[in-house]
Amino acid sequence: MLENSFMMVAIILVINIVYVSFFTIRMILTLKGQRYLAAGLSMIEVVIYVLGLGLVLNNLNQIQNLVAYAVGYGIGVIVGMKIEEKLALGYITVNVITKEYDKNLPRILREKGYGVTNWEANGLEGERMALQILTPRKFELKLYDAIKSLDPKAFIITYEPKSIHGGFWVKSVKRGKLFS
Repeated sequence: MLENSFMMVAIILVINIVYVSFFTIRMILTLKGQRYLAAGLSMIEVVIYVLGLGLVLNNLNQIQNLVAYAVGYGIGVIVGMKIEEKLALGYITVNVITKEYDKNLPRILREKGYGVTNWEANGLEGERMALQILTPRKFELKLYDAIKSLDPKAFIITYEPKSIHGGFWVKSVKRGKLFS
């Protein structure tokens, strides 16, 4: 009987980790406009959800099942976020303000495949260069490293654009010509 109860707890825990991981990824896909992929994932998600919840509801007299469900939910959120982090869906825009005006910085970043728009800016301590850089999220850390190696004192702000339209760079990414 004790072995059976441990098995039930383990099954509920695993089911809920998988369910919530799917739920988290589906929500992120929905936010990124991947509606058909999100819809397909939601069909699998709901089957897993019903199985897990059914096991808990059929055994409400055993508190460990409810605890396993709750713990699995929490772990599932973390696992789902880690999976999404590894998938790195979408693009980011990085705004950079250099410590000093450096005409070579945009050229070097463009040679690495990044979409860079730059202009002269003025800060409290003089001339600066402002750059707006577009890149797939999976190259975010490489971009930070490149910027920091070229200008360790650069001011960097990152955000995710909701939509992107036009420009040579987006077309090149869609054709798979950058970062190869």
